[in-house]
Amino acid sequence: MGKRWRYKLLTCFAVAGLITFVAVLVFNRTPLPKKTPTPKELYDVISPSTYRFILNQPELCEKKSPFLVLMIPVTLKDTEARTAIRRTWGQDGLSPRVTVLHLFVIGQPAQSDPVLQEHLERESKEFGDIIQMDFVDSYHNLTIKTMMIMNWIATYCQGAWYAMKIDADIFLNVRYLVDYLLDQGESSRKDYICGSVISDAVPHRDTFNKWYISEDLYPDTWYPPYVSGAAYVFSTDLARKISWASRFVRPIPLEDVYVGLCLHILGVKPMYATTFLGLGNLFEMLARDLNRRGRSFPKNSEWGNRSALGDYLGYVLPVVQLCLEIHAAQTS
Repeated sequence: MGKRWRYKLLTCFAVAGLITFVAVLVFNRTPLPKKTPTPKELYDVISPSTYRFILNQPELCEKKSPFLVLMIPVTLKDTEARTAIRRTWGQDGLSPRVTVLHLFVIGQPAQSDPVLQEHLERESKEFGDIIQMDFVDSYHNLTIKTMMIMNWIATYCQGAWYAMKIDADIFLNVRYLVDYLLDQGESSRKDYICGSVISDAVPHRDTFNKWYISEDLYPDTWYPPYVSGAAYVFSTDLARKISWASRFVRPIPLEDVYVGLCLHILGVKPMYATTFLGLGNLFEMLARDLNRRGRSFPKNSEWGNRSALGDYLGYVLPVVQLCLEIHAAQTS
């Protein structure tokens, strides 16, 4: 009986090992990317030569020699968000060890607003932190905006160690982030991108889904690993490489997926960091990411763990909470 049970146990382990091996092959499949140049009429949609600068800060990095550049996509009307960021995590000197810069990246509204545009130009003269280009600012043009960010870093800020693309509705603990990056050492100076990695997402074919994408636009049945567009850090060498890879990737409106497709062309795997999700959106953002993968939200998730929650407490908080504190301080 003992030998029979040992035989059954070994058989179970063998079967489990085989299943695990097959699962790894399935969920980490990485076929060789096809480097077929995108037709010119499609590449022109995201080509930096298609758009011109309205406002720019071309000498900022040369003068400041930053360690980290925070690139913050906003719209023309986001005046209050820009003000809140300048007064909080965007202010100078938050990290005494290195220089950190912030820049707001803006397009143009579909309908011109001369009053807001004039106000933006005054902001640019006063703070020197505005980059504006003449593409139309919209949700479906976020891929264009992201590629303009990459091109700007590649053109004007290659001397920086890192850049971060971060949404305006997130509060960043700059000192924590700088310490985190300094701890990574020299190995993270090349081909490094870190954030909330989504590694097994599938395209949504439901036309009513926010992240719908047609088979004509994206015929594959899965997405390669990509980082959530809310916040991610990358070594500045990747900006130039991603810009180059975009010549071989057909533009799609999902900007974070698009960056992932460029990384796939480059053979670069993004690194996962739990600390890149906002506390206020902790469960909402996880559910959103799982929804984009075609999964349901798990009831017993690791995100309910207090230690995981502690990571978020030390890293990013919603800007709304901080704005309330600023307002309270100003009115007291």
